[in-house]
Amino acid sequence: MFSHVMLGANNIEKSKIFYDAALGAMGVKPSFIDPKGRAMYLHSGGILLLTKPIDGKAATAANGSTIGFAAKTPEEADAFHAAGLANGGTAIEDPPGWRESGAMRLYLSYLRDPSGNKICAMCQG
Repeated sequence: MFSHVMLGANNIEKSKIFYDAALGAMGVKPSFIDPKGRAMYLHSGGILLLTKPIDGKAATAANGSTIGFAAKTPEEADAFHAAGLANGGTAIEDPPGWRESGAMRLYLSYLRDPSGNKICAMCQG
């Protein structure tokens, strides 16, 4: 359904370090910087871009929004969380773990990136 996700970042290099580590823990190759100065991640047909806002204003986190990354295992979600924390991320929500909602059982691992965007590694159980 989605072709790409673009996140605003106030400091591309700092955000690149964070995402290279957090997504690298889940097997995603490090990003490259495109000619427009955006960090780009290409993985399994999807694209994640980190960019300074086009309007020249500061990047801010969208209230109520979360970008979810598919983890193969709970251990991979934990590695995402640990790598993110070690590279400028902030732990939010409950600690990584299993959550149940009706018929769904999910392992969730939430962080805020260096620009305040809410992200999550999720493994279905």
